[in-house]
Amino acid sequence: MSLPAFILASASPRRRELLGSLGLRFTVAPSDVPETFLNGETPRNHAIRLSLEKSRMAAARHPASWVLGADTVVVVDGEVLGKPRNAGEAKEMLRKLSGRSHQVITGFSLLRGEGPPAVSEAVESVVMFREIPEDELEWYAGTPEPYDKAGAYAVQGMGAVFVGEIHGSCTNVIGLPLCEVVCALKRVGAVHFPERGRR
Repeated sequence: MSLPAFILASASPRRRELLGSLGLRFTVAPSDVPETFLNGETPRNHAIRLSLEKSRMAAARHPASWVLGADTVVVVDGEVLGKPRNAGEAKEMLRKLSGRSHQVITGFSLLRGEGPPAVSEAVESVVMFREIPEDELEWYAGTPEPYDKAGAYAVQGMGAVFVGEIHGSCTNVIGLPLCEVVCALKRVGAVHFPERGRR
């Protein structure tokens, strides 16, 4: 596989791991964008806007490179759940998710230089949790896992024990919808896959 480099404008280790698992060559250049909501902004629009702002910030520093930015939000009953700061917040979020479904929305944007984005869209998955007993809430909140995760869980980690069903992209729930992202990277020529036997 011969793959030109692109830039991932994210500090998320999950996104780095997902892209790295494909053998893609890329550089990480995190963008420090405030994750505050604008008045009247929907969770979907919020995720897309932040992904675009992250991309633009990194593209200003690396104008010759394709830049991929992303932002993921967890939504239940229209409420966006951020990253818990302590065990109390983690347990409160998990109680809201217990025994019901919620949405995970990842916005991602791909651009180069100062022009308009080649891609700026969002992917949504629906996750169904089983009922979480209090002893499991206490156990999970006592681990390091919930505290840098939107919604206070990691589907690729110990948090998988709570997940009964996922409808849509599983990698989206982890933090990056690989199917859509790789298609977008190929479409702009940021990556390519040579025919078998060729180098």
